[in-house]
Amino acid sequence: QVQLVASGGGLVQAGGSLRLSCSASGRTFSGYTMGWFRQAPGKERELAAAISWSASSTYYADSVKGRFTISRDNTKNTVLLQMNSLKPEDTAVYYCGAGDGTLLLGQGAARYWGQGTQVTVSS
Repeated sequence: QVQLVASGGGLVQAGGSLRLSCSASGRTFSGYTMGWFRQAPGKERELAAAISWSASSTYYADSVKGRFTISRDNTKNTVLLQMNSLKPEDTAVYYCGAGDGTLLLGQGAARYWGQGTQVTVSS
């Protein structure tokens, strides 16, 4: 199994930035497509971004495109989500997950999940 731990959330002002980290423990997530999901209160889960194992392919939801950047360092078993120009509507619990290539199409779900980290953007 793969254990994932997400960190880096917090409270920021609109227009600010945060960097989320997802680190694997126990087993590497080498070979998995990684995604960052988010769920705002009272709303459905949304896939914000995904990245292939080789980092040759990425996916971004239209709502975050141009503002968020997903990256990974497989040697460190770490996936990052750099979030810039944050908006109040970005407020959500953010979850990292390990899945397959369907995440790169904006579809599917993760096989393994992190615990989530809260991002709150104030106006």
